[in-house]
Amino acid sequence: MFIGLCGGICSGKRTVAQYLVEHHGFTHLFLQHSGKAATSDDKHAFQTVDELVEFVTSRWQQRWVTTDIYSEAVLDILVRRPFFILVSVDAPVSVRWKRFQERLRSSNSLSSGSSGEGLSLEDFLLRSDDHLYNASSGLLPLISRATIRLLNTSSDLAHLYATLGKLDLTNEDRLRPSWDQYFMELASLAAQRSNCMKRRVGCVLVREKRVISTGYNGTPRGLTNCGEGGCPRCNDGQGSGVGLSTCLCIHAEENALLEAGRERIREGATLYCDTCPCLTCSIKIAQVGISEVVYSQGYSMDGETAAVFREAGVHLRQFSPVSIRLLCPEFGLTRIYSQQMDLSISRSNPFVEIQVPPDTFNIQNGPLILKIWHELKQ
Repeated sequence: MFIGLCGGICSGKRTVAQYLVEHHGFTHLFLQHSGKAATSDDKHAFQTVDELVEFVTSRWQQRWVTTDIYSEAVLDILVRRPFFILVSVDAPVSVRWKRFQERLRSSNSLSSGSSGEGLSLEDFLLRSDDHLYNASSGLLPLISRATIRLLNTSSDLAHLYATLGKLDLTNEDRLRPSWDQYFMELASLAAQRSNCMKRRVGCVLVREKRVISTGYNGTPRGLTNCGEGGCPRCNDGQGSGVGLSTCLCIHAEENALLEAGRERIREGATLYCDTCPCLTCSIKIAQVGISEVVYSQGYSMDGETAAVFREAGVHLRQFSPVSIRLLCPEFGLTRIYSQQMDLSISRSNPFVEIQVPPDTFNIQNGPLILKIWHELKQ
């Protein structure tokens, strides 16, 4: 496993790397920045990213960490390897400024009696903005591509280490999506092709972990696209489930079924859809012999659909990864969760931050909140 850490000035990325080294057997690797002198000459310091990648690839079963990801060109090379994962570390700017002041004092840049006068908050903000948003060297594009994002508000090392111990950063399941996540991502990607004015929906038909067909909703072939006024019902803005008999759009599930044909579906096929099928689609799904339907987001007639599937013997379930743990920012790091939790988040990023208000979270009721949250999402 190879973990790359990136983040703002004094966000704590080097401290997280130190934790991985001390508590999980990681080895810190160093990459020389272009135009800067090498900081180390040992066997774990590299002049180029190609040298670093070659070194780790031949030792991929060991644990490695680096904080020297300073450009998208470097990241583009690292993410090609299946054992690499990028983690961003961030903290509120006021917290990072205080840490920066402490770093200056500890390095004797400030005299012992001039606490807090090394760099004004305004000057630190300017430096931080340049670090993140500089057009040629800013790290914001890297941070936006991180698979895991950590918010580090810990005030001391012991607290940070204790919190990191609960996060399971070394879980290698994150390196590769599960089959459910893989097929649901394909369904979500298919949905991006839809131009239905009411709702984008994507669908994937699978048998024996092989894709049979895909589909997304829209008007039939030869008709004006829904987004161009082809379906009056969708363009009139009627409510969910209203006027479906007058809708000219073919649903994603219908398109996938038509594309596959019954002879290619057969028993044992699974339908993945990013939205729970409507009642009309559920009848057709049952008729062609689909064995299981997996969805991520609810619809207005989920109860009716579930009743049809129950009677027809079709297994219906909502896709919800179980890697769930809630930590309030008041107690340190905010946990990052897999997507498909019916939240409004980017479909290109499989993780999202969930913050719990401090007044509703404490050590006693935390597990209860977690249990309720998980059960609500099943």
